[in-house]
Amino acid sequence: MSGPNHTDTALPPPPFFLVGIPGLESAHVPISFLFCVMYMLALLGNGTVLLVICLERTLHQPMYLLLAMLSMVDVGLSTSTLPKTLAVFWMGAHDIGFHACLAQMFFLHAFTALESGLLVAMAFDRYVAVCDPLRYTAILTDFAIAKMAVAIVSRALALLIPLVLLAMRLPFCRSRVIAHSFCEHMAVVKLACGNTKLNSAYGLVVVTMVIGLDVFFIAWSYCLILGTVFRLPSRKARRKTLGTCSSHLCVILFFYTPAVFSFFTHRFGHAVAPYVHILLGNLYLFVPPALNPIVYAWRTKPIRQKVLSAFRLCKG
Repeated sequence: MSGPNHTDTALPPPPFFLVGIPGLESAHVPISFLFCVMYMLALLGNGTVLLVICLERTLHQPMYLLLAMLSMVDVGLSTSTLPKTLAVFWMGAHDIGFHACLAQMFFLHAFTALESGLLVAMAFDRYVAVCDPLRYTAILTDFAIAKMAVAIVSRALALLIPLVLLAMRLPFCRSRVIAHSFCEHMAVVKLACGNTKLNSAYGLVVVTMVIGLDVFFIAWSYCLILGTVFRLPSRKARRKTLGTCSSHLCVILFFYTPAVFSFFTHRFGHAVAPYVHILLGNLYLFVPPALNPIVYAWRTKPIRQKVLSAFRLCKG
């Protein structure tokens, strides 16, 4: 009797097939142009913000350093998925290798965790600026910003590496068709023919540890901020103080609103059409990177002034 055949174990796993947006195949081209415009805005806007902050020494302050980090993460978040999505829509390049899919899954969720962590750090920055302004420079030193950055990256790696390793061990012996435009965790896990309870449970833990805790800390920071603002003596002072937080609040809404809707429709919205799930998933990846630099360039006076002066120089 011949021994067991191990030939198959040496072969690379077959690729997955990315559908795109099922149910909206006829609209792939116009949707892809919209996504492309948002990607170009993200690259141009975040690149401009990064360049202005790097070149202008007066902007080397905690708030702007965090904004520069946010711009880098925004570029990474959109780049982790959009080039492949556009390849699916424009060139019919639906296949994605097994390990490439896992790599995309890792970077997609890691950049999401980084962005969420940075929004918490920016909320803490606003809290110190409003509630303890005299100690702002003493609390938010360059070393403190570096420690926050290391903590945010460490959390993302600690949570996301196990997520990918758990997905890697799953057997995929049924369909390899991913009804999505990119390799999202649950969309991939649903294709496995083994027990996926651990993957689903750990995915829920990651969402709770990232989105759940971060939303809680941001909400707590703004409760303390509002408590300080409402104790100010004049309406003008209250309005001016809240105005310093407006850009951050807009960015929070851009990021968390579609992210939360996407999560709940994916987990519990079984009656919702599949293309709604996927469009929401794309929105929270592509809209914040495109709009964040516009909000900050417009609402933040030093950045707006530097950008406008650069445009005047270019015209001159």
